[in-house]
Amino acid sequence: MTLLVNLCLATCLMCGAEGEAGAPPRMNVLLIAVDDLRDSLGCYGNAAVRSPHIDALAARGVLFERAYVQYPVCNPSRCSFLTGLRPDQTQVTDNTTLLRDRLPDVITWPQMLKEHGWHAAAFGKIFHLGGGRDATLRTRFIDLPASWHSADVFAPTDAGRRALEGRNLTGGALSWCHWAMADGDDDDQPDGQNARQAIARMEQLGEQPWLIAVGFHKPHDPFIAPRKYFDLYPPESLQLYRDPDGMTPAPPLAVGFGAFGAAFRKFTDQERIEFLRAYYACTSFMDAQVGRVLAALERLELWDRTLVIFVSDHGYHLGERDWWNKNTLFERSCRTPLIIAAPGVKPGVARGLVELVDLFPTVADFCRVKPPPGLAGQSLRPLLDDPSRPGKPAAITMVTRGPNRGDSLRNDRWRYTVWSDGARELYDHASDPQETRNVVEANADIAAELQESLNAARRSPESGADHGDE
Repeated sequence: MTLLVNLCLATCLMCGAEGEAGAPPRMNVLLIAVDDLRDSLGCYGNAAVRSPHIDALAARGVLFERAYVQYPVCNPSRCSFLTGLRPDQTQVTDNTTLLRDRLPDVITWPQMLKEHGWHAAAFGKIFHLGGGRDATLRTRFIDLPASWHSADVFAPTDAGRRALEGRNLTGGALSWCHWAMADGDDDDQPDGQNARQAIARMEQLGEQPWLIAVGFHKPHDPFIAPRKYFDLYPPESLQLYRDPDGMTPAPPLAVGFGAFGAAFRKFTDQERIEFLRAYYACTSFMDAQVGRVLAALERLELWDRTLVIFVSDHGYHLGERDWWNKNTLFERSCRTPLIIAAPGVKPGVARGLVELVDLFPTVADFCRVKPPPGLAGQSLRPLLDDPSRPGKPAAITMVTRGPNRGDSLRNDRWRYTVWSDGARELYDHASDPQETRNVVEANADIAAELQESLNAARRSPESGADHGDE
């Protein structure tokens, strides 16, 4: 069922498929934005998860091993990477603030393409879907009509709402924390409908240049998918992560806070296994929908004129530090999958640091459109041309906790995090990739150097850092 209206499709179809006379055809852009997806994918080295279609995309394009979000929560992250601005610039640091209440005249990159002749259509969650039952507010959250000619959000069918099996893992303490094996097939779920309608729009547009953004909600909670995806993961086949003995306790603001932390600490191994299984099932369900969209791109012979971006809005903990969510400044929450494929881009793996604010200038670069001034990122074209380049010197992520704040800097070796209550963390990824030992007291000189870099980034959030050779 369509919840948000289609606008202006007929008008857009009248636009030409080319820009200036004699210019090459404009590049299509396919954005696949996934919610709450960490690197639990075969192409990122997780053999326990079945993700053949995303793995195939990675084999065709460039997989970024170290891509970082600017805020590890839905609305702030999406507002950041769709504007190319950091959260300090957008002033969006929660799931209730509307972007245009803070920056009414900001140009998003869907808006940039739309205003330069691309048909821009969103299916599912691209901007945050806030507003509850208030349709007008939901339309404002998704940024209609500024960013899109059309934006569609779907609901499960009656069959899709029927749970064949499932339960709340917290006894109702956290209403979102439940899983269900759903009746029906893929198209009885919203993500299946997102894929189907996005494919239909591709077919409809023909030679018209387009931006089609497909926002897959899974593996975001509630963890609902057709039964066949749960069947891929028998409970006895799953292994839980265990924090090591002697792990340094995290600062009070870092993780384990509030009602979430209290509920997670009560988890038994049975609940942990059920959570992990449901998350993996939803990941494989989402992967199948990605496969449908990519198969349509192949069938319509559009690979040679389409920039494909696959990205999640942030990472996710699956038991690390006894946390089963996002919204931390640990690697598991700040790091996100990112895969880009485009004509002329050879397959590869980029190990350099990149940030999601780099997506806006990358799209502008490939589409040959001049971006607005003041963007915080840089085009990823150099790394797409040569994935062995080193990337950025550092990536910056922030969170807020009411009146408190945390800022984290990740460079090639270290993660340094400072909290407004004075707590500091330093993790050495050369010896401790799971960030279990805080070594800030033993490395005061390194912490001081990273603090100065963090201070400089906060003073000039738009300055960014080049994808240089140093």
